[in-house]
Amino acid sequence: MTPSLPTFDRVLPAIVYEQFAMELASQSVATPGSIILSQDDINLGSFQPPWFTVLIRPDLGVLLQGEETDLAGVYRLQLTFDSEAIAHFLARLDQATPGQSQQRWVYSAQNALAKTDQHSQGTAQAQVTFRLLNIISTDLSTYSTSCQPMVRTALDQRVEREKLLHQVTTQIRQSLELPDILKTAVDRIRQFLQVDRLLLGQFTGLDTGTITYESLSSGQIESVLGLTDDCWGDRQAACWQRLASGDLIAVADMQAHYGHSPCLGNLIQKLKIQAWLVVPILVQGDLWGVLIAHQCDRPRQWQPQEQEFLQHLSNHLSIAIYQSQLYAEVQAQKAILEQRVTERTQALREALISMQSAHRVKSDFLATMSHELRTPLTCVIGMSATLLRWSLGPLTDKQRHYLQTIHDSGTHLLELINSILDLSQVESGRARLNCSEFSLTQVSQQCLRLLQEQSRSHGIELRSQILISPSRDRFWGDYHRIQQILLNLLSNAIKFTPSTGTVILRVWCDDSGVIFQVEDNGIGIPEHLQPLLFQKFQQLDTSYGRTYAGVGLGLALTKQMVELHQGTIGVSSSEGKGTLFTVTLPSLPRESLGTETRSVDVPGTALAILEEAHSSPEGRLVLIDDDDENATLICEILTAAGYQVIWMVDAEIKRILELTPQGVIITQHLASCDAQEVMTRLRQYCSPAQVKLFLMTNLADLDRDNTTFKGYGAVDGWLALPIHPEQLLDQITAGLSQLGPREPLQGSEQIRARR
Repeated sequence: MTPSLPTFDRVLPAIVYEQFAMELASQSVATPGSIILSQDDINLGSFQPPWFTVLIRPDLGVLLQGEETDLAGVYRLQLTFDSEAIAHFLARLDQATPGQSQQRWVYSAQNALAKTDQHSQGTAQAQVTFRLLNIISTDLSTYSTSCQPMVRTALDQRVEREKLLHQVTTQIRQSLELPDILKTAVDRIRQFLQVDRLLLGQFTGLDTGTITYESLSSGQIESVLGLTDDCWGDRQAACWQRLASGDLIAVADMQAHYGHSPCLGNLIQKLKIQAWLVVPILVQGDLWGVLIAHQCDRPRQWQPQEQEFLQHLSNHLSIAIYQSQLYAEVQAQKAILEQRVTERTQALREALISMQSAHRVKSDFLATMSHELRTPLTCVIGMSATLLRWSLGPLTDKQRHYLQTIHDSGTHLLELINSILDLSQVESGRARLNCSEFSLTQVSQQCLRLLQEQSRSHGIELRSQILISPSRDRFWGDYHRIQQILLNLLSNAIKFTPSTGTVILRVWCDDSGVIFQVEDNGIGIPEHLQPLLFQKFQQLDTSYGRTYAGVGLGLALTKQMVELHQGTIGVSSSEGKGTLFTVTLPSLPRESLGTETRSVDVPGTALAILEEAHSSPEGRLVLIDDDDENATLICEILTAAGYQVIWMVDAEIKRILELTPQGVIITQHLASCDAQEVMTRLRQYCSPAQVKLFLMTNLADLDRDNTTFKGYGAVDGWLALPIHPEQLLDQITAGLSQLGPREPLQGSEQIRARR
């Protein structure tokens, strides 16, 4: 049943409530059969309503309530004549009264209220209301004067409360140290409330509560810090349920209220508690702990403003506790993440070390395999080329075909090995550009000339469109790598263009640098496969019996060499129509890539002249050099001049002597052997009249007179680096002209006998 609104609701001095209660008491005495009931007449137990007076007359029912406000001595007065509201209030009293005698008082009032004459209530209500209003209408100036000190005191107390709340909230915002916040709050609250003991209890387990902070008014008050009480952990107890729901517990007289409780009765006597105020601290809806104020010297009526103030502080403390919990979780997560980062960093460091080790092993393996594979392949290529050009006897067509197959296969394997090694060096960052100044027209024409036979055998027309003025024909870059870029693109275009097709090489210059274009009208590349073009070991035709040979390194290496020149490469293609590759190489200043300058213009024009001038073999030479570029250049020059050149990477004495060369050219700085030792051993088996020994070295390694080598007494002649074709041919020709009659070399037999 819901009570109706009160007939009268005003905030007035407490003395007005007393005068109203006295007036109602006089009405009870003047009317026979009346009942008057107030809070002084019964023991209310745990029920703590406002001050009240109930008057029940045969013709009238009246309920007067007085509730304390924030201002000391000022009450909020409510007066109602509604029988339903009065019945509801009496029902609450009935439920709260602990003894039979108390219940009889309430029972009598309920019976009397039920017998009131509702029809005659209007007149009686008007009379009572009139008498009560007469009390209010008297001169209130006396009340106002007497209330001024109380109002001032109440305002001062309110200012102190607000100040304390501000201090606590400021500390919560400025600090994440929960112990400091709770300790300061407990001290300040005790001082403000002027209680003997203020405690903060925390529920540490499922069935226990522990006092973790306290503040005492004096040394005579017994400390309870660290006290653990199992009673607080009983979640089925009524006090726990009230606190968990957010209600506070205010007891003015502990002995009267809890004297019958065995658990709390002993605690009250031991700690001398006369009154207490318990306020819950709820964190995220869960009961975390309690604030407990103890008055030990006397019973104390806890004012509403004190209860409200403590509840406000409890709310702020719950925020601080939750904030601290979040901070602790963040710190824990931070520690976990730092540990994971440390572990991950260590794992990455170990993986990096392992990768570097694997990379070193791979580099060493590639270097070893390069040397071990290129050495026999060089012999295979060189000897097969020698037999094809100058055999020891007549060759049948089948023998010549076999020799040509051996030579071509060896050349293909050597190119593959060189491509893998070059790609490995570029990826590891060890590749360098060996730059020089050369003719763009010449390098383009030479590439076309080198692939002319291949294109002719495939029935492909190989054309050029070189649109470069003489003033812009000179270019600074790595001649060998740019040549390799063009050869890769042209040979790739020839391979994927059907017979009767056309491959065009275009070259021109603009403000960005030099531009090379290779265009064909071949099979083209599907659009979805174009992103795979420049990836390593990627074949667009992945079938087992694919039509076109290759391992998928050419374009990947081409892209790496273009980027090594700080250039770009692009492709556009239409399936069935053809493909266009465009390479742009910027004009870079010499100091940005500057290295040793070499003359590389001769292999094109000069070699063509030499090929026309020499049509018969001039002699057999063995070249020992581990520099691919120098060795290739020397072989081209000497072969064009009519010499048989067998290129070897290492210096095996027996094999050299079995080849019966007229001259041996050896580079001074070899990785696989000592050039001086090789020459000394060769000179033990052959005289200068039989074999001439030429040492290839830098000009800086020569004596001032350019005739005697430092520490090389077995040398018959020297060849200067960088290579100058005319000087190279002059030195070789002059040295070989001093040979005596050819005699068989007995060195190999002597070596066998010694073994």
